[in-house]
Amino acid sequence: MNFSVRERGWCSLVLAMLLSLTAVAAMAEVSLAQEEAAEAAEDVDLGVGYALDNAMLFLAAVLVFFMQAGFAMVEAGFNSSKNAVNILFKNSMDICVGVLLFFIVGFGIMYPSSYGVDVGKKLFAFGGFGLDGYEVTADRVFSPEVDWLFQAVFAATAATIVSGAVAGRMKVAGYLIYSAVLTGLIYPISGMWKWGGGWLDQQGFQDFAGSAVVHGVGGFAGLAGALILGPRLGRFVNGKSIPMPGHSLPIAALGVFILWFGWYGFNPGSQLAFQSTGDIDATMHIAVTTTLAAGAGGLAATLLSWFLFRKPDLSMGLNGILGGLVGITACCDCMSNWMAMVVGAVAGALIIAGVMLLDKLKIDDPVGAWPVHGLCGVWGCLAIGILPNAHLESGATSFGVQLTGTLAICGWSFVTMLVLFSVLKGMNVLRVSEAEEQKGLDISEHGMQAYGGTATPG
Repeated sequence: MNFSVRERGWCSLVLAMLLSLTAVAAMAEVSLAQEEAAEAAEDVDLGVGYALDNAMLFLAAVLVFFMQAGFAMVEAGFNSSKNAVNILFKNSMDICVGVLLFFIVGFGIMYPSSYGVDVGKKLFAFGGFGLDGYEVTADRVFSPEVDWLFQAVFAATAATIVSGAVAGRMKVAGYLIYSAVLTGLIYPISGMWKWGGGWLDQQGFQDFAGSAVVHGVGGFAGLAGALILGPRLGRFVNGKSIPMPGHSLPIAALGVFILWFGWYGFNPGSQLAFQSTGDIDATMHIAVTTTLAAGAGGLAATLLSWFLFRKPDLSMGLNGILGGLVGITACCDCMSNWMAMVVGAVAGALIIAGVMLLDKLKIDDPVGAWPVHGLCGVWGCLAIGILPNAHLESGATSFGVQLTGTLAICGWSFVTMLVLFSVLKGMNVLRVSEAEEQKGLDISEHGMQAYGGTATPG
């Protein structure tokens, strides 16, 4: 087809205009994209302070995660070697189950306000599934991922406490069901009451890092499990308490030191802000009160057991350290250094009293999970309403509020877990048979021995 010069000129002009319009549109699109990118970068790049807060909280989460190893060592060391694999398996699986369920539903239940849900004074609320719908606002310090991670390891801690109380006689299937219910539903609901902006928080209930919210929930769930399961074979004979010492106190002691180390993520990490002078001073104060309470708890339990039993008892001393750590967890931010030692010393004495009480009631708790986490968790929250501290002096709380909150959280865990364990018992998925218990759960449940390799079933 032939075009005249004029026609070719018009075609060239039209083509040039189209190319020009395309170029202008492209430049406008690039400019708009650059503006949007600049705005997004401005939104994302919140500076060194944001990076510091998130990095410190991630470090704290890692320390709390390492506590899982501590619990595994304490529970394995305080129990028979024929159940060591079973204990390690349960500690491994409850964190696997826990992080998945806490991600899917637990976090949305516990922190509905992070999804824009106004909980007000409601007992129950739900934000959403996973992190979908999580709202990043100008005053929210953390990324959604690190926020979830720090809270998820707390949920796993609450769950794994029970493993020691039910050691040596509980089926794996029953334990996994329990772990799923606690981390996905029971713990998040009561946690929301305080940390999620619920009714206890609005009343002024104080529990800084979880004496009741975490340890009380785990300790009273363990008590419910021990009650429904019944004692290990040979633990109580003709009304007498028969000691069943653990197979390795060195392993148990290592576990306690790991837990003490991890507690520096648990308590100081709960400050949740590390940028300003005030924040870092508060963080260091929390670290010191945590240390002093642990030392006082260990010493008090040792001296009291020495006086009562005529010999210093290592297991009591180790549990005294843990009791001091649990007790100070609620009030590490508000107690003076001197009062922290009082909190720890009382917790150490409560360990001895709690162990003796369980013996009198014929309740078998192989590692002392309820005295350490349940009883000392209650004490930590009530101490805020009894001993001189910043919250009490400022009128932020009262003994009545502390008592109400502690009873609500611990009672919720105990009653719901009592029902759950009763249902599991009725379904015959709770306790192993006498023959399996005598053989050891490592063989009956896993077909292997911790110190003898793979076993031949049967």
